[in-house]
Amino acid sequence: METFMGHTQTASYLTGPKFGGSGAPTFLPSISTMQSSYKAYDAYPAPSPLRRSLTTLPWRPSTYYQTAQVNPSMAVTKSLPEPLGYTNQLSELDSIKVPPVFVAARSALYTRYTPNDWSHSNNSNYMASDRVRSSAERLRMDTARLCLETADKTVRTQTDVGKRLGERIGDIQLWKTEVNHETDNMITEIATLVEKKRILEKALQETENPLHIGQECLYNRERRQQIDLVHDQVERELIKEVDIIKRCQEKMRQTVERANMQLSLNRAAQHELEKDSGDKILALNLDGTCHTLKNTSRGINFHDGIQRIDNTLSVPETWAKFSNDNIQRSQSERAASKQMRNEIESVLNQCSNEMWSQWNGVNVGFNQRVQETNETRNKLQTHLSRVLQETFDMEKNIELLKKAIQDKEAPMQVAQTRLTTRTHRPNVELCRDPVQHRLVEEVAEITGTVENLQAKLRQAENALQHLLRTKSTLEQDLSVKNNSLFIDREKCLGMRKTFPMSPRIASY
Repeated sequence: METFMGHTQTASYLTGPKFGGSGAPTFLPSISTMQSSYKAYDAYPAPSPLRRSLTTLPWRPSTYYQTAQVNPSMAVTKSLPEPLGYTNQLSELDSIKVPPVFVAARSALYTRYTPNDWSHSNNSNYMASDRVRSSAERLRMDTARLCLETADKTVRTQTDVGKRLGERIGDIQLWKTEVNHETDNMITEIATLVEKKRILEKALQETENPLHIGQECLYNRERRQQIDLVHDQVERELIKEVDIIKRCQEKMRQTVERANMQLSLNRAAQHELEKDSGDKILALNLDGTCHTLKNTSRGINFHDGIQRIDNTLSVPETWAKFSNDNIQRSQSERAASKQMRNEIESVLNQCSNEMWSQWNGVNVGFNQRVQETNETRNKLQTHLSRVLQETFDMEKNIELLKKAIQDKEAPMQVAQTRLTTRTHRPNVELCRDPVQHRLVEEVAEITGTVENLQAKLRQAENALQHLLRTKSTLEQDLSVKNNSLFIDREKCLGMRKTFPMSPRIASY
């Protein structure tokens, strides 16, 4: 066995021949054994592919200025396609005794290059350098052109966006003006309708006065007595007046309900207009803020992914249609409100005319009835005065008859005394002489006269009783007429001197 000793600049070792797997001694280590003994002393990490550098060209990647660690995946002898030519095969030296060399230099025997390989490698490096530099130069030119194009495109895009924002602000301002104008018109219409409704409600409230007066007149006229408690024309007119007032009240209540409903619709349209106007004011402020933003403005920041978020709810057509629909709805409600105001005026005119006409008709009926009652009372007073005079005369007549009857008592007594006295004549002296006949006739005449006077007295007394009953009837009827006149003239007409409603409402 031979022993070889050697020394290099980097290592010292002492070793002998090695035996391979077949048992034959080998003097050179295997490549795989040497490759496993390599160590990588470069422990720096690979750079980031897009790391920014501190040079004047911040867009250049950092790999331009940094080197990377490359771990070979194949043996050094395989670094070229065919590093060993046919003339470099050491198999020709197998029959020659190769002088012993150190273990560290054994692999170099298999990596020897020819000058052609060396020149070819340099030329390849030159060509690769030119190719890489040309590609880098084209990339720099393309990059510069791209930067200019993108800068110009960005400016043009930003200018176009600003122009469109200005147009959008103009559109919003136009529709906001239209919406505000319609809102002002709706507010004015609501105020006008509220005032009309207030007048109608006041008129409805004031109709209670003529209704109360009409019902009070009917109640008072129920206090008429006896024959004057008649269903006359005045009572029919009063009942008709109460019915008209109640019908007008019901019509006014229905009109007030419809007016309240119309006011609700008007306020709903106003709410939509105000909401639309508020949204447009907010959008106008936001778009105005966007329109004033520049590249040097404060508060700008990155918002990654915001372009992928689509929270829009409308397109320009539907956006304009929304405001147009709100305006058209408001105009429609204003037209309906105006019609409602006309209806309120019509109801006020109709009800006021009906109540006023019926009020005057009732008053005319009352005046006619009072005039008739007054004439009847005057006639009754005239007849009563006549009856009283006749009663007085009849009483005198009765006294005269009584005196006449009393005056017949003495002559009757004288005649009867004479007859009685002459019955005392003696014997033949009892003669029915003319004196006797005349005395008998005188007594019969006085008796007949007294009977006639008594019959007249009874008749006079009966006539006097009739006169007294007639007087009582006339007096009672006069009392009834006076009561009716007091009710119709004092109580009823006293309340109906003026129409119990405000002049403004009564003038409709």
